[in-house]
Amino acid sequence: MSDVHNVIIIGSGPAGYTAGLYAARAMLEPLMFAGYMSGGQLMLTSDIENFPGYPEGIGGPEMMMQLREQAERFGLKVEDKNVESVDTSSRPFKVTVEGEDFFAHSLIVSTGAESIWLDAPGEAEQKGRGISTCATCDGAFFREEEVLVIGGGDSACEEATFLTRFASKVTLVHRRDVFRASTIMYERAANHPKIEIKTFRQVKEWLSDEKGLTGAVL
Repeated sequence: MSDVHNVIIIGSGPAGYTAGLYAARAMLEPLMFAGYMSGGQLMLTSDIENFPGYPEGIGGPEMMMQLREQAERFGLKVEDKNVESVDTSSRPFKVTVEGEDFFAHSLIVSTGAESIWLDAPGEAEQKGRGISTCATCDGAFFREEEVLVIGGGDSACEEATFLTRFASKVTLVHRRDVFRASTIMYERAANHPKIEIKTFRQVKEWLSDEKGLTGAVL
C-alpha cells in the first residue's frame, strides 16, 4: 500500500477549494484531484455578481483561480486528474486515479452537478456568452431582453417564471406538448403574461455574432 493521506478531496469548485483551504490550514496536507475541468461550472460563467466580497463582480475563471491560489498558498496539493473509482468498503479509503491507487483516512466528495446541454450547432462557442444553465445566477444580465428557456420539467417552468423579473419576454420551448412539471409549476408559467409557450419545438441552431448570442433557430 502506498502512503495514506489524511484527506483526499475530489472536485475543484468553490466547495472543494474551501474544503482544501480549511484542511490545509489545519495542517492536514490535503490532496485534491481537480479533474480535467478544474474550477467546475463557474469556469463557464463570464460574470459573477452574487458572491460576497466582489462589489464590482468577477469573472468565473478569475474567481476560481483566486480560490485555487489561496488554498495552494496554505499547502493544498492539486492534481488536474480525473478520479475513476472510489472504494469506501474498508479503511483507508481507496481512490483510483487514471490507473493509480491513492489511499486516505478521510474523503471529501465535492463533485457538484453537471448541466445538461443541448449540443446544438453554435452552442459550445456561446456557453457563458448568452447561453446559461442557471437563471438565478445570470438572469439579471438579461434585463429587458427576450430569452428562451428550454425544457418541460419543474426546473424549466420555475426558471422561466423567475426570468420574468428581468426579461421583457420569456419563451418556454418544449419538444412535446405534455409537460413533466407539476401542475402548479406549469400553470404558474403558462398563466404568466410575459411567458409564451412553444411546443413540439427544439433548438436546431444557435445564432451569434462577434458580440455573442443573437438568437436561435427552432
